[in-house]
Amino acid sequence: MAGKRKIIVHIATSADGFIARPDGSVDWLDRPTPKGHYGMAAFYQSIDTILWGRKTYEMALDFQKKGVAGSGFDTKVKNYVFSRNKPQSPAPAGVEFVHEPIKAFVTRLRKKKGKDIWMMGGASIIASFLDEDEIDEFVMHVIPTFIGEGIPLIAPARRTVPLKLISCKKFTDGVVGLHYAVSE
Repeated sequence: MAGKRKIIVHIATSADGFIARPDGSVDWLDRPTPKGHYGMAAFYQSIDTILWGRKTYEMALDFQKKGVAGSGFDTKVKNYVFSRNKPQSPAPAGVEFVHEPIKAFVTRLRKKKGKDIWMMGGASIIASFLDEDEIDEFVMHVIPTFIGEGIPLIAPARRTVPLKLISCKKFTDGVVGLHYAVSE
């Protein structure tokens, strides 16, 4: 692949800007989806690496233990989990914990040949990468539901980050897909 590997936040938010309820629940995402599942398959083909925050990783582990369909870690992609603490149990196959500073890690990762990189989330790791100028794009699917409170897309801090609209797509179920580049 020619050019810089992009780090892309690809995520769903409620209409009021939350990615989960305060307890991490995403029950409001349990809804029929249109054919093509908002382009997720095509996006997944464009990446070979997924970046996880510790809380999102633990939620995914919990889904996997409960046998939630589609949960688990795909060993065909590299999964990196950012955590200040050592994991309490061995990581599943294809998962590596990262304890180094973001800039050093991203510099090394972008030098490796490969596809784009999916920033899975959550809010704290997205904010940390954004504050280090290491997020290139946001692909947000706004679900037409207000949940009133919860975990915001990006952990709060005093910041202004201009975005440039790449595309906007309306889906038959009322979901709107917004694709932005982070302005430099």
